[in-house]
Order: sequence, then C-alpha cells, then structure tokens
Amino acid sequence: MNDFDKTIWNEMPTLVVFYATWCGSCQALEPTIDRFCKKNNGRVMIRRIDMDDAGMLDVVRRHHITQVPTLILFRRGEMLWRRSGSVDYEKLEKAFEGIEELEVLERR
Repeated sequence: MNDFDKTIWNEMPTLVVFYATWCGSCQALEPTIDRFCKKNNGRVMIRRIDMDDAGMLDVVRRHHITQVPTLILFRRGEMLWRRSGSVDYEKLEKAFEGIEELEVLERR
C-alpha cells in the first residue's frame, strides 16, 4: 500500500485536494482550504496532490482527475464526497458535517 492509500484508509476523514500550480482557480481556492483546515483541525486530514507530479500520476488516473481543482473527501478508503471546480467554504463545511453525522450514526 502506498502513502496515498494509507492516507485515505485512515479512520479520520481525509480531504484530498487535487490541484496544479498553474491553475488560477486552485490558487483562489487556497484561502477556503486554509480556513477549513483551521476550523476542523484534528477532525480531518488534508492532503494536497499536484496533478502534474509524475510520482502521483497513478493516483490522478485512478481517481479520474481531469479538472482542477478537484476535492474528494475519503474515510476508510471510501469516497464520500467529490466536487470539481470552485467550491465555496459553506458547501465544503456542509459536506464535512454530513460525513461526521454518518460517523455518529454508524457508531450507534
């Protein structure tokens, strides 16, 4: 199992942000991701993947990343939410809250 797979198979939800350094929308999304990280510190892991990184080509292909930015929330290896393009903070937070609610229900 590679490092990426270990990350997404974590018990803690993991937000994977696929981006490219040349992507203006990706750069514009960074403050939203930073705000999300600060608010949810210790409740979610964040992993950024540069889709132009040759070492991540398998991951990019496996998850059919054709547009950046693409955000995917994983938990225990399962993709629970995915959005491509611009995502505002409220939508990201609402998706994460929904995943946390599922966690609570599963524990019962």
